[in-house]
Amino acid sequence: MADNPWQSNHLWEEELGILREIIHKTELIETKKWGGEVYTINNKNVLGIGGFKKFFTIWFWNGVFLKDNTKVLVNANEGVTKGLRQWRFTSKEEINEKLILQYINEAITNEKAGLSIKPEKKEALKCPYFEKKLNEDNSLKTAFENFSPYKQKEFWEYMATAKQEKTKETRFEKIKPMILENIGLNDNYRK
Repeated sequence: MADNPWQSNHLWEEELGILREIIHKTELIETKKWGGEVYTINNKNVLGIGGFKKFFTIWFWNGVFLKDNTKVLVNANEGVTKGLRQWRFTSKEEINEKLILQYINEAITNEKAGLSIKPEKKEALKCPYFEKKLNEDNSLKTAFENFSPYKQKEFWEYMATAKQEKTKETRFEKIKPMILENIGLNDNYRK
């Protein structure tokens, strides 16, 4: 997949091809999400692959549940990432097909068993300025209430993170027509 942001260079094309061939020996379905290669089962993300400056990797969305007896998995963002684990490689000689298949098959079994870390629900940030604007305009408030809670939360957070009054005004002027036209804040990024 040429326009993959997880493959920002051409250092690892051959190695990623080898990983891809190994993955294709399983029941996983190759998809493209967030501009990269993601492999799924029953429409659930199981793993992805990508090449970076100093390594190429296979990551498991719920890798925290893998036994990892050989201690090859790392948490790429300690303290932030809860379930995802990476297996990093720096050469094609490190690719052990039998071991990789063992990890992949365990990840598939875990996914079928429903093992996953559920994201913590956070309360949407509130913005008195935005709340006042919604209460002043019934058609705007009605249009806003027609959005899913998730999309409402995106608008709330967009407004609440503006520190200065001028920024709040500018942001409100941007989103008001979007709300009235039933366009979510991040709809352009969703496919």
